[in-house]
Amino acid sequence: MHSCDFTTRLSQDRLAAIVRGRSADAALRTVLTLLEEGVHLIEVSLNTDDACRVIAAAAREAPPDAFIGAGTVVTRDDLLRAQDAGATWVVTPGGTDAVLAAVQQGLPVLAGALTPTEAAAAMALGATAVKLFPASLGGPAYLRALKDPFPSLPIVPVGGVDADIAADYFAAGAVAVGVGSPLVGDAAHGGDLTQLRRRARRFRSVCRREEPHT
Repeated sequence: MHSCDFTTRLSQDRLAAIVRGRSADAALRTVLTLLEEGVHLIEVSLNTDDACRVIAAAAREAPPDAFIGAGTVVTRDDLLRAQDAGATWVVTPGGTDAVLAAVQQGLPVLAGALTPTEAAAAMALGATAVKLFPASLGGPAYLRALKDPFPSLPIVPVGGVDADIAADYFAAGAVAVGVGSPLVGDAAHGGDLTQLRRRARRFRSVCRREEPHT
């Protein structure tokens, strides 16, 4: 797995799904349903029940152009466990030990950050992109302000990103959006997969749309 392939997919698809569930079986069904709907960047949070089993099973079933990753990766041990399970990219909640460990292991990593200092530190460590979290704290206006001093910084807002506001984040300069409950709903807890498919189609439509001129 090459980092450039991941970066290309991130900028093309502009949508990373975040799956976090109380049931491993339901979480796996959620991942497989998202894959069927064409969502090919999927992060399974390590907070998910039996997360590494979910990652391993999803990685076996995923098409070759999909990227199954691990989220809430905090420590180097978390990183190695996720990689052993088959994760091909990782997401950290902040500038944790897992960021440098992922870089050392050659895995693309979205490093959590909120402030300019944290974002700069993440990129200095070798992060592939910055996970702006919680994005809802400042919204698209804050992302736009953050891009002013860092115009080339790849930013993925996460936290409170629904289908209605996603386009505003793209207009503000986001390379992609990371979406959990507004996309997944209760599916990863055993909820309705039909509604998951409907939400996935709407999000994919929004993320494929041309960015409005600013």
